[in-house]
Amino acid sequence: MSNTPHDLYEDFPEKAAAIHALKAKDAHFARLVEEYHDVNRAMHRAETRVEVLSSEHETELRQKRMRLKDQIWKQIAA
Repeated sequence: MSNTPHDLYEDFPEKAAAIHALKAKDAHFARLVEEYHDVNRAMHRAETRVEVLSSEHETELRQKRMRLKDQIWKQIAA
């Protein structure tokens, strides 16, 4: 288990400008990014044991983070 945060700008450094531009012009995309960051922060807190979650809840958060990241990637890759 990695406790390194999965920041979008670090995961997709070549797409940082595209992420920023899409956030500015697309409210839906901006909400996806904000939701991703919220889930990612919660996941990081769980992984570092700042906040203890059940293993089921951690799994749900990981899956949600993955789904959000996939949706974000589809929009920035288009």
